Amino acid sequence: MREPVLKVKLLRPGARLPARATEGATGLDLFACLEPPGFSDIGPDVTLVPTGIAVEAPAGYDVQIRPRSGLGRLGVSVLLGTLDADYRGEVLVSMHTIGTRAPYRVQHGDRVAQIVVARAEALPVVLVEELAASERDAGGHGSTGR
Repeated sequence: MREPVLKVKLLRPGARLPARATEGATGLDLFACLEPPGFSDIGPDVTLVPTGIAVEAPAGYDVQIRPRSGLGRLGVSVLLGTLDADYRGEVLVSMHTIGTRAPYRVQHGDRVAQIVVARAEALPVVLVEELAASERDAGGHGSTGR
């Protein structure tokens, strides 16, 4: 049996393969692939940052774009995104600043987000009259503590 792989296509010069920063990292870093002048200023409005890559995940896998904690600490947010299994276009990262922070400059080659690949089950959806009770039950945001 063949091991599943994440296929990556470089779409233009300067694009880089996603890479783990450390051996134990769950996510693979995504790198900005920006045309000259080679930078983009990110502000409070969402900006799509190109990565110069397209991906193909094997059947039964889910690929998510997630923020990097280092950027979050600087007040730069990345919107969580899902790369559908049949999408073959360029991977774009939705970025913006939070609050009153000054614009953040993304340079070509900067790590802007990460992708996490996980198994996903295509479960059937079944309409039911009742759901099983649980200890939490209908408790919402913050119902389990701070």
